[in-house]
Amino acid sequence: MKKQIDLKLIAIFGGGFLFNYLFWMESLALNLLIYSIFIIIILLQSKEIEKSNKVFLFCFSHLLAALLVIYNQSALTITSYYISLVVFVGFVHATLLRGVFTALLSGFLQIISSPINLIRRLLNFKIGNLSFKQILKPIKYLIIPMFIIMLFGIIYSIANPVFADYAETLVTNIGNFVSNIFTFLFGDLSFARFMHIILGILFTAGILLAFKNNGLQTAEIKLNENLIRKRKSRLLPIFSFEGRNIFVGDKVKSNMALKTKNITGVISFLALNLMLLFLNWIDLSTLWLNYVINEVGKNYSAELHEGTNALIVSLFMAMAVIIYFFNGNLNFFSRNKTIKLLAFLWIAQNAFLVCSVMLRDYNYIAMHGLTYKRIGVVIFLILCSFGLVTVYIKVAKQKTFFYLCKINSLTWYSLLLVCGLVNWDVFIVNYNIEHRKTIALGLDHLLEMSDKTLPLLDKNRELLKNYISYSSYANKYTNDMINVDTTAVISKKAQIKNIKLKMENKQNQLKAFDDDLDIRIENFNKSYDETTWLSWNFRDWQTREYFINGRK
Repeated sequence: MKKQIDLKLIAIFGGGFLFNYLFWMESLALNLLIYSIFIIIILLQSKEIEKSNKVFLFCFSHLLAALLVIYNQSALTITSYYISLVVFVGFVHATLLRGVFTALLSGFLQIISSPINLIRRLLNFKIGNLSFKQILKPIKYLIIPMFIIMLFGIIYSIANPVFADYAETLVTNIGNFVSNIFTFLFGDLSFARFMHIILGILFTAGILLAFKNNGLQTAEIKLNENLIRKRKSRLLPIFSFEGRNIFVGDKVKSNMALKTKNITGVISFLALNLMLLFLNWIDLSTLWLNYVINEVGKNYSAELHEGTNALIVSLFMAMAVIIYFFNGNLNFFSRNKTIKLLAFLWIAQNAFLVCSVMLRDYNYIAMHGLTYKRIGVVIFLILCSFGLVTVYIKVAKQKTFFYLCKINSLTWYSLLLVCGLVNWDVFIVNYNIEHRKTIALGLDHLLEMSDKTLPLLDKNRELLKNYISYSSYANKYTNDMINVDTTAVISKKAQIKNIKLKMENKQNQLKAFDDDLDIRIENFNKSYDETTWLSWNFRDWQTREYFINGRK
């Protein structure tokens, strides 16, 4: 057992130094995959970890997320990497967990509690007769007094400016003293890099060290995916009812009988169906049957936002109402066919509402092109569609709310990884350029994309210059025109001067566009040269290859 503890601590401190080597002053790319392989090897060789199919599944999904960072380095893929890492940590240390949301929360709590877990491990570590407990024991007597001194020092400093000056001088001198000792002991190692090593040790400890008792796992084990009929106890029913009536009072009266709850549910779902039917009828008549794309003056953004907001509210209402009415014995009530039918009808109407929002988003894209928000709406609608399917299954197959959370969290997690396969920046820019004849091409929006789009912008440089007048460049380098009274006859000299100024303005705007694009290309090449192999990713390499070998 001691040998195992020793190896785990060596792996933690070794992982901290590896963390520092891989990520100090580097971009997140290939180094993430190397770090992931290290922690996976350490975790899977440990006898404390159960090697189940679920653990291997989320292990491979995390490796996929790391590969996607290398293939498509972006904020999305990096976010997917960290989410998949936390989920993997949650499952590997609590293999009985079933939901991705629960594993995500468990892994997050474990990582942020790494200082406590590491200290506990160090207290049990011995080198010969020397124990870390002997070293750390005096420190615990100083933590609370130091905290109290700092707290009251801040209060007194706010109350008395003279005291604040003395306190600032004292803190500065202590800081300089510590900095001098640190420099003397560690030479050229900066304090920032030292803290980076500490961060790496704590982060690695959070991944490798598990809770002694995982409360989330214990709580989730008690949850079922299928509803279970709750039957009344036949033992002392009268005394049971009277006891609850005495101690609970009005709460007993508020619990409706199944018949009452069924009738209430029928009335509620009937009213909700009629209300949503009216909304869908309006969409059917105005959006589906009498809709003109590219209609002048139409506010596509407002229509999409209003439709999306209505969908969000409707879906949350659907979830809340269905969970309320179908969370207990009403699922097993022999006369629940009507309320089930109305619930299914409401789910179907919400599905039509999803289609209406999808059509609005399609029309918005057809008129103004692609953006991240419009793509985000599509992804949101996909999740909504799957959510409605699972709500239908919940009612039809008598499933629990835990079932909804489990299946939907797995869907969201999977879709997050799938979205990382697409180079969205290049996809958006390429789509908008190809459809420039049918959409309002926004040059400013294209130029806001990442450096992965630089080859595409450079190839279409001359084409994009045709849209300078519709960009922010139209307001730059603009010389004032000659102001002439409209009722007066403009002299020929003034007309010529105005024409020259227009031409000069246009040339300045074109030059500004070229200069800005060239500066971006130059900065990218310079930044690429400054990074090492640890920051290598395919898209940056592809961009670099274009400017070295592929540029014509």
